[in-house]
Amino acid sequence: NYICAFTFPRKMLCCDNAKGLRAFFDAICYGPKHLMIFGGVCPSVTSIIAESLEGWNLVQLSFAATTPVLADKKKYPNFFRTVPSDNAVNPAVVKFLNFYNWSRVGTLTQDVQRFSEVRNDLTNELEKADIQIADTESFSNDPCVNVKKLKDNDVRIIIGQFDENLASKVFCCAYNLNMYGSKYQWIIPGWYQGNWWEQANSTNCTTRKLLTAMEGYIAVDFEPLSAKQVKGISGRTPKEYEREYSKELQQKGVEPSKYHGFAYDGIWVIAKTLTRVMDLLQHKERQDMYHNFTVDDREVGRLVLDVMNETNFYGVTGQVMFRNGERMGTIKFTQFQEGQEVKVGEYNAIADVLDLINNTMRFQGVEPPKDRTFVRLQRRNINVPLYSILSVITILGMLMAGAFLFFNIKNRNHRLIKMSSPYMNNLIILGGMLSYSSIFLFGLDGALVSDKEFEALCTVRTWILIVGYTTAFGAMFAKTWRVHAIFKNVKMKKKIIKDQKLLIIVGGMLLIDLCILICWQIVDPLKRTVEEYSLEADPQGQDIAIRPFLEHCENTHMTIWLGIVYAYKGLLMLFGCFLAWETRNVSIPALNDSKYIGMSVYNVGIMCIIGAAVSFLTRDQPNVQFCIVALVIIFCSTITLCLVFVPKFITMRTNPDAATQNRRLKFNTNQKKEDSKMSTSVTSVNQANTSRLDGLQTDNHRLRMKITELDKELEEVTMQLQDTPEKTPYIKQNHYGDVNNILSIRNFTDEGEKSILKNHLEQKPQAQWGSMDPSRINRGPLEDINSPEHIQRRLSLQLPILHHAYLPSIGGVDASCTSPNPSPSSSPRHRHMPPSYRVMVSGL
Repeated sequence: NYICAFTFPRKMLCCDNAKGLRAFFDAICYGPKHLMIFGGVCPSVTSIIAESLEGWNLVQLSFAATTPVLADKKKYPNFFRTVPSDNAVNPAVVKFLNFYNWSRVGTLTQDVQRFSEVRNDLTNELEKADIQIADTESFSNDPCVNVKKLKDNDVRIIIGQFDENLASKVFCCAYNLNMYGSKYQWIIPGWYQGNWWEQANSTNCTTRKLLTAMEGYIAVDFEPLSAKQVKGISGRTPKEYEREYSKELQQKGVEPSKYHGFAYDGIWVIAKTLTRVMDLLQHKERQDMYHNFTVDDREVGRLVLDVMNETNFYGVTGQVMFRNGERMGTIKFTQFQEGQEVKVGEYNAIADVLDLINNTMRFQGVEPPKDRTFVRLQRRNINVPLYSILSVITILGMLMAGAFLFFNIKNRNHRLIKMSSPYMNNLIILGGMLSYSSIFLFGLDGALVSDKEFEALCTVRTWILIVGYTTAFGAMFAKTWRVHAIFKNVKMKKKIIKDQKLLIIVGGMLLIDLCILICWQIVDPLKRTVEEYSLEADPQGQDIAIRPFLEHCENTHMTIWLGIVYAYKGLLMLFGCFLAWETRNVSIPALNDSKYIGMSVYNVGIMCIIGAAVSFLTRDQPNVQFCIVALVIIFCSTITLCLVFVPKFITMRTNPDAATQNRRLKFNTNQKKEDSKMSTSVTSVNQANTSRLDGLQTDNHRLRMKITELDKELEEVTMQLQDTPEKTPYIKQNHYGDVNNILSIRNFTDEGEKSILKNHLEQKPQAQWGSMDPSRINRGPLEDINSPEHIQRRLSLQLPILHHAYLPSIGGVDASCTSPNPSPSSSPRHRHMPPSYRVMVSGL
């Protein structure tokens, strides 16, 4: 048999399928018998011929067809190539990605079959290596839209598959989108022609802009000649072969080809294969020398195929070896540095080893680019200095509350404190201290406590603040209600309202709070939620992004629960305002805090409204929010405690008896107008009658002193009557004289004074204030004292005395503590005489 190798003529390089097929059939029909086909450059012509090889029992060896389509051994079982396919670079790329720990990439592929096949194979390799493909983009003409999508998806490592004509457009888009430099790494094919960017005139970018965007890209391609200077099967080193090749080019005047080394090694593959096949046939012929030895084309074709798969030698392109018909070659890595490509490493496919040349790889940053924008979660927490400052202020407020508590307990038996319900005052202080303590809990976040502890704090601080508010203001409102119940309802039977009843009222308010809080905790408890915000650049300039997050205490129906709490507290505040307004005219400082309660409610209401609004608006600023909440709590608690206790402290220091000196209350507003008119008329009296008026006022004061003394005696009688089991229907005879004296003096002070002033102003003769009605004198003592007029006057006497029996039961003073009026020795001209009242009622 005639054994030879067939090569395609040069005219087939035009990649015309028709011409290629005709030349192939002409060689088969009119030429000698062929065993192998050497050649095939154009993918289209090569694939058509390679698909029909099995029917002709032929084996084809190509040195330039790199299309991945020919790697399908089911379709092209008799096809071999000494040049690595385009898919051969994918394992090298994966190895390179793993070397720099890049686990997230994106692909940008030209919409051509050659590049699409490479991308599909790369996708499989990346999935095997567990490397995430963040985005896959394909384009036909304008790649800018696809490049922008890669940037929007935060793709940092971009693997491109496109020719040099569109490569210039890609890098122009990258320059315009600022996708170059220290944050990005481009990996593109390495088979472009030299200075390809200068030949591309289809972009609006200048060469300088293209070079700027291209700086640092990695090009991947097969190695045309081995870098190892080892003598191969030809007896030459790759360097020696390259010298001889260049010499031949100069002599013949032809252009070089990057595939010449693969063609040279391909000839050696054919030579070794044919030699090996001939040896096998001769060996079989010797074994079968006694028979007629024949071999058909099918058997020869199978022998050639088997010998090709066993090929293994070292050539000028490196170790020549086939795996399923594919060349296991060497892949080189080059980097574009300052306008030229520099080799930085290579990948040996046979050994699966990546070898990077030391100190040749240059990145534009201090380190290799990251495969993604690394996001560092940063908690927006409360500054420690701010928390410390507000904590110190809170501690000072708690010390002040503790001082008020010490003052209240120490002076609890003093009439000023005793009349103001010291137990209720203690509850007000307790509520204020609970409100203060909630500030410490509001300042704790995930930076200081764990997530579970933070979730527990959400519930604890809410409970403490709500209970503290109800305790403080509930006690104040209960005190005001007692004043209102006693002094505003004049028809109600006067009875003692003790502190125990007030404690029950406050306990009821707290019970409502507990019911709301327990239902809240069971049905929809507060939980820790995290709110993340948009990415921010690292302030230190590192290649990372900051994603702030903030912890909140929320639940599913937060608005409903807050509405219930706010409604209840609002009603409680409105009720307190109503009571404070109703008791605004009660003039006993020790009993009535309505003015201060009104001021407290006003300040607390305004501050809570402003604080809630500002706190909601500064939700994403924890320092501002905490500062506002803390200051609102501190302000409200401090103002409330100071308004309740500072006046008492001042009174105790300056005039401890002032609380009980003015015990008479005014309920008739018309009486105020009459008193003011009378005061005005008195001041307008003629200078000639001034001395006479002063004398009358002196007598009036002397008689009032007498009334005070007789009040004490009448009090003793009244106390004896209260202690007697059986009511005595009459008064002892030996007290008739004292009672008549009291009634006579009262008649002067209540009616005589007004008549004297009236006669004095009208310049009429003064009536005899000591005269008595003759008819009244002729009556008996019992009939006279039980007359309607005397009953009314007796009530006016006994009502102010009731405080001696009433005060001890609620923390008041006993009868012996009553202070008389100022000494009559003081100048009557400059002394203001209190106006008389028809009804006088003792305070609590």
